[in-house]
Amino acid sequence: MQSFVKLAYQAIELFLRTGQTLSLPDPLPKEMAEPGAVFVSLHTADGQLRGCRGTITPTEPNLAEAIIHTAIASATDDPRFPPMVLSELGGLEIKVDVLSEMEPVSDPSELDEKVYGVLIQAGYRRALLLPDIAAVDSVPRQLELVRRKAGIGPDEPADLFRFTVTRHTRDN
Repeated sequence: MQSFVKLAYQAIELFLRTGQTLSLPDPLPKEMAEPGAVFVSLHTADGQLRGCRGTITPTEPNLAEAIIHTAIASATDDPRFPPMVLSELGGLEIKVDVLSEMEPVSDPSELDEKVYGVLIQAGYRRALLLPDIAAVDSVPRQLELVRRKAGIGPDEPADLFRFTVTRHTRDN
């Protein structure tokens, strides 16, 4: 069985070595055959964020293709960081999060920062925070950070959504 993390790693490695995009696994594993929204987070050996990109809705015909493209974007197209170079692959920790569908939230009591990620939107401004992030220890903190990330003021009206993730790491 092709692991989600292994596929992401192979996609990054091939792209950094050759500039080419990894081909889809053949045969395509059943768990990667359906479309899905995915985030790929990259961390250095000492736990520092090195890149993170993702989608909130499916953008590719299948999850394998989404993982490949998102992994490459995480390594080379996160505006907070310069593009990765091959020498950074050693010790790289990769998380692949497959998102559930977004559910509207009418009250913050429907959230749990360890269980649910949040998406906030006001007009064209929107931002997302994944669940169970080390720096987020409460729902108020989660909402504060996602509002700041989106450029939405603390008292400004906004639509709020929650979602769960199936997190894939090297161990699963």
